[in-house]
Parts: sequence; C-alpha cells; structure tokens
Amino acid sequence: MTTKVIDVPEARRYEARVDGWPEEVAGFSQYLRTSELIAFLHTEVAPEFEGRGVGSALVRTSLDEARAAGLRVLATCPFYAAWIDRHPEYADLLYQARSKVSD
Repeated sequence: MTTKVIDVPEARRYEARVDGWPEEVAGFSQYLRTSELIAFLHTEVAPEFEGRGVGSALVRTSLDEARAAGLRVLATCPFYAAWIDRHPEYADLLYQARSKVSD
C-alpha cells in the first residue's frame, strides 16, 4: 500500500490518499500556518485505513515540508505530539516559547 500526502493550502490541511482509492481521503491533518510557524491542530484517519501507516505518513511528510520551509512546529494535536516524542530526530522543529524576563 502506497500513501501519497499532499498539502491542500486552501483547506489548511494535509491529505493522505492511498493507491487503489484515489478519490477517497484516507486521512488528513488540519493546520494553521504563519510565515514562521505551523500549528498542527487535528488529525483523522478513516477507520478502514487505521493501522496502515497513514497517520505516520501525514506527520512525516508535513514535518519534512515544515523543515524545508524553515518553519517551527506547534504540535497541539496529540497524535503529532506523541509521534514526535517517538521520533526525536524531529524534536528540533518544535516551537519553544520565549521565556519572559522579570524585572
């Protein structure tokens, strides 16, 4: 099974489609993007595609594209946060809030 992930900016989401099912969206990840940051908000995989790597393909592709674009990542989606925890090679993309300096 081959999964193709594409960015659909007008819908503010990445979509995954699986070979043999070209018309059906197997999964998607919603996001908000600024010039410096992409926040992943929600990820869904259709029940018939769960456990087949669709979610991982969504995360890996979107994070690779974020890295290439020089964007920081805010993983508010629990699936993204857990995936990055299991793949520390992507941890450097995570947005770090600046600490406030107290007077």
